[in-house]
Amino acid sequence: MGTTTALAPGLSRKLKKVLDTRTDSPDLLLSLSTLSDFYTGNTSHARRNLRSTIEKRSLSINQEFLQASDTAQQALDRVEEEVNALADCCDKIAKTLSSCSSTTGDIINTTERLKQELEITTQRQEIVSCFLRDYQLSNEEINALREEELSENFFKALSHVQEIHGNCKILLRTHHQRAGLELMDMMAVYQEGAYERLCRWVQTECRRLGDTDNPEVGELLRTAVRCLKERPVLFKYCAEEVANMRHNALFRRFISALTRGGPGGMPRPIEVHAHDPLRYVGDMLGWLHQALASERELVLALLDPDAISDTGPTARKFGEGLESHLGKTEIDLTFVLDRIFEGVCRPFKVRVEQVLQSQPSIITSYKLSNTLEFYSYTISDLLGRDTALCNTLWALKDASQKTFFDILKTRGEKLVRYPALVPVDLSPPLAVREGVSLLLEIIETYDGMMFPESGKKPPFDPVISALLDPIIQMCEQAADAYKSKGSLFRKNRTSSDPGQFTKSSVDAILTQRSSISSAQTSETPSKIFLINCLCTIQQPLFRREAASDYVKKLGSMIDSHIRDLVRKEVDSILNKCGLLNKMSYFNNSSDNNDSPLAEMEDTSQASLSECLKVLFGLVLGNENSLPEFEQMQVPKLRSETSVQVAKSLAEAYELIYKAIMDPKNQYADPKALARHPPDQIRTILGI
Repeated sequence: MGTTTALAPGLSRKLKKVLDTRTDSPDLLLSLSTLSDFYTGNTSHARRNLRSTIEKRSLSINQEFLQASDTAQQALDRVEEEVNALADCCDKIAKTLSSCSSTTGDIINTTERLKQELEITTQRQEIVSCFLRDYQLSNEEINALREEELSENFFKALSHVQEIHGNCKILLRTHHQRAGLELMDMMAVYQEGAYERLCRWVQTECRRLGDTDNPEVGELLRTAVRCLKERPVLFKYCAEEVANMRHNALFRRFISALTRGGPGGMPRPIEVHAHDPLRYVGDMLGWLHQALASERELVLALLDPDAISDTGPTARKFGEGLESHLGKTEIDLTFVLDRIFEGVCRPFKVRVEQVLQSQPSIITSYKLSNTLEFYSYTISDLLGRDTALCNTLWALKDASQKTFFDILKTRGEKLVRYPALVPVDLSPPLAVREGVSLLLEIIETYDGMMFPESGKKPPFDPVISALLDPIIQMCEQAADAYKSKGSLFRKNRTSSDPGQFTKSSVDAILTQRSSISSAQTSETPSKIFLINCLCTIQQPLFRREAASDYVKKLGSMIDSHIRDLVRKEVDSILNKCGLLNKMSYFNNSSDNNDSPLAEMEDTSQASLSECLKVLFGLVLGNENSLPEFEQMQVPKLRSETSVQVAKSLAEAYELIYKAIMDPKNQYADPKALARHPPDQIRTILGI
């Protein structure tokens, strides 16, 4: 009983342990799965022998593992045997190398010494090669400089000679001065010979260029010129050769263009249009301008191939294009072009002078002058001012301007010498309208002129003065003759007897004089005639910028004549009223401290009463009492002149009225004497 009680706690613990064991753990499940493979029967005997069964199973598995790894163990044994064999071989090789090291030491030392000697020899070989390259010419280069036909090889060899010459200068700075001098002498011989040969070749090629009208400069010739620039003297000889050849060629081309025209007759010869001066001279100038452009391109391409040449409308000037190159070449390329175009100056000048001597019309001569001036500026921009062709153009421009002004002078002298008669209606003579029409045509030509940036339009005032001043002078002479005492009986001149008078002219003049209002003076028609002439000249010139200054001058002259006309008309009216000789008293009445005006004989009340009655009669009378200047052709001026006459009369009456009303002048009945106040007179006169 006691034993049972003692075992019960241990059993309970085991039982509790068994009960607490998790049956769903992976290890337990795997163990049970493995156990099910060999534990097939759940008997008491099997349960008692379970441990021995598991141990047998474990022993069987280990035996199987040993049997399976036996093959690998054998392979490892064989590898170990081979490794041991290799180690034995390495030991033998090491012993053999150790024994041979003393024998090969001498061979290694000899090899190192020979390697150093090889490096030294290689360096010396490179130095010799560099020396030959930098200081000697190859046989091929010598042959190219002396014997072969000129080609790219020649210029490569010449460039190499120049490099060697430069290297020798560096060599002179070292202790190898003798070698440097000898090499420099040798290269100088090669170089001089090459440049002389190059110069002869370039001259030959330039002669060939002179045989064609539009030559093409090859790249080889451009390269030759670049090289020849290193010898300024030789380059100058070539430039002169080019100038002479192109000079002759251009002269032949110009004469051919004048007389024979282009190939097959197209374009036609320039002299075909010799009957048309403007086109004739314009065609010659256009041909010269085109030839200058092509010759300039040729000279630049040939003598200065590195220069930038533009041919568009915004092309820069030829002189500016050469500025950066003249310092390098010691030759002014403008001289070459000047020499080329020197030959065409004389035939061109002779033909233009013939045109000017043919006495062209005024418009034609003015257009010729403008055309020559335009091309003078244009060609001066391209060629240079101090050249033969430009000097010829400027001289011809001056000659054409002189011809134009001479024609105007002759025309003006003729008008002044034989002034036109004043028409009956005081209208401008035909010569005035013709002169204005001619001036307008000239202004149209002037406004259409175009000049390059370096030039500007010439002043137009001299042209206007040369054309209009004689016309105005003619009108003034006609007006003076008209108002003079003998002009009333002036007769028209006939071609057979200029001193005789015709009956019709006398009748016309007498009729004209009888039609003039009695209020007008003898000078009034001449003044109106001058004003009509000046207005006829002025009106078409309005809004003409070229004639703006002259229009102002004409306006001043018209105003001056109107003032004189108004003054003389007012004086005439006052004289007719008997007040003109009395105005000095009224003007000085405020400063007069002597006797009163009423006590003076000229300004007495009775005298003034009669004069003022006549004045009031004119002012208050019919419409034709005061001058209306009906023969003045400009309505605005006619109205303004009439208004100015009325204003002047009103001012004169106001002066008289104030003097009469002044108490110190002691008029007995001033209101009866001056019964109309100045405001009333102004109203009556329409001011």
